[in-house]
Amino acid sequence: MKWLTTDPALSRLSLTNPIHFLALGFGSGLAAKAPGTFGTLAAIPLYLLMAQLPLSWYLGFTLLCVIFGVYICDKAAKDMGVHDHGAIVWDEVAGLLITMIAAPSGWIWLLGGFVLFRFFDIIKPWPIRWLDAKVAGGFGIMIDDVLAGIFALLCLQGLAWGLATAQVCTPHAMCAF
Repeated sequence: MKWLTTDPALSRLSLTNPIHFLALGFGSGLAAKAPGTFGTLAAIPLYLLMAQLPLSWYLGFTLLCVIFGVYICDKAAKDMGVHDHGAIVWDEVAGLLITMIAAPSGWIWLLGGFVLFRFFDIIKPWPIRWLDAKVAGGFGIMIDDVLAGIFALLCLQGLAWGLATAQVCTPHAMCAF
């Protein structure tokens, strides 16, 4: 079984080029199967480093990843001559960072965020699918994963809120609202 893709379009990219390296999710996008999942996995160490930052710094860095992502995804796609090639996974990196904004700490929450983001990125409910089909360029590559990250963020925060409320609202205690 081949672990790395042999797509000829990738011969136009180089991991020594910082733009290509980032667009390919630190090389994770070269996986022969499920490059988006591997790109999301590659985002985990970055998230773990960023999770130590104050929320304002985390938000700022995530915003920079999204804005810069439009450029690097567009540049890599143009260099390859293929719009939204599967190996371009910086959008998955940014999507997971969005999902994990203000997430509770712990591996279960990281796993939950990972699963939720992959779910929305793969299923692409409206309007994600529409944006994926209609918007071109680097912005088009990024926007569907940004929106999938927002959907996953809302679900993860809703789950965290629901569990916190369930723990506070027991039959023997007043609810803290």
